[in-house]
Amino acid sequence: MTDPATGTGRTPTRRRRGPGWVPNQHGAWAMLVLPVVVGALRAGPTWRHLLLAAAWLAAYLAFFATGLWLRSGRKARYWPPVRAYALVTAALGLALLASRPALVTWGVVYAPLLAVSLWHSVRRTDRSLVNDAVTIVAASVMVAVAAGLGPAAPGGWTWLPGATDGATWAVTGLVLAYFFGTALYVKTMIRDRGDRRRYVQSVAYHALVCVPAFGWSPWAGVLFLALAVRAAVVPRLWPHTSPRTVGLGEVAASVALAVVLVAAG
Repeated sequence: MTDPATGTGRTPTRRRRGPGWVPNQHGAWAMLVLPVVVGALRAGPTWRHLLLAAAWLAAYLAFFATGLWLRSGRKARYWPPVRAYALVTAALGLALLASRPALVTWGVVYAPLLAVSLWHSVRRTDRSLVNDAVTIVAASVMVAVAAGLGPAAPGGWTWLPGATDGATWAVTGLVLAYFFGTALYVKTMIRDRGDRRRYVQSVAYHALVCVPAFGWSPWAGVLFLALAVRAAVVPRLWPHTSPRTVGLGEVAASVALAVVLVAAG
């Protein structure tokens, strides 16, 4: 083909993939991977953790596509990825349950969290702090779920496998504290940029969670202190940082947190 403006050849435009197939939330990948990795490494990795990771990834893709479909008013062009990812999630989920049937009891935790989040999608309030908190809880609890698949986990039927260890819940709490702080920090950089109230909330929250972090381990305390400094300084000095850069920064911080939680535990 010839460009009429320049007279030069040009490649025909490639047909773009429909909406819902590829999530566009860069920071979400860290929240997706970190809890599973931390729980698996602390409990001792097994082949079931690979199956859990695959099922969790498929579930996230199905969740993202479904939220987009609901926000669109259930338009037909948003449906194909919902159907495809739901089928993959169901297949992987059934395989995981076949390997560890007691995991089905985690449904009493995840079902209401999923219902609340999808309700926010229907109302198009999925960017609210409340919905952020719901998705953060769902992601963070995966630390305990992954811990329940370790080689030392009790066999047979156990109510909420992995939920009986206090140390696991302490790590889960730190992961949750980190991700909720991330939600506040990212809002000060993107959606609520320049909002003084949100900035104060973010800085105050990050300063507060340093206390339990230091109580768990000095290294965790140092990391959370660095995150508090970031929450205070970056929105002031670099307020126009791109969403992609902010997301990559969260990936780096998540890797640092994973190292601390596994090494110090």
